[in-house]
Amino acid sequence: MKRLLFPALALLSACATPQEQCINANTRDLRVVDRLIVETQGNLDRGYALEEKTIYQNYWDYCPQPQIPDAPPLLPQMCLKDREITVERPKAIDLAEEARKLDSLKIKRKELATQAEAVIAECKALHPE
Repeated sequence: MKRLLFPALALLSACATPQEQCINANTRDLRVVDRLIVETQGNLDRGYALEEKTIYQNYWDYCPQPQIPDAPPLLPQMCLKDREITVERPKAIDLAEEARKLDSLKIKRKELATQAEAVIAECKALHPE
């Protein structure tokens, strides 16, 4: 899923107006903090965090066989391959520490939102639509 997110965002940002590009470039930290607030609040609501872990699973697949010139074609053979799978697993957290983190993120968000107002106004002045 994450592998598809970055190319999709790149395509969308290429379609954005200069004003939108300016605003997006200068409010990135605010969006990151917003995402962290949502994640931290979800952890508190659940009582545990979700941790992404990559595991590898074996599976059988057909392997290409080298073809020798002037020889009968070789039959395909099966070989063992690995596939990468990302799973979410529960992870124990300190709820008091998580609550402190949430409070800290909310304070930081207010600071960033105040800074973003000035940046947004500047972007709108530089790139009127």
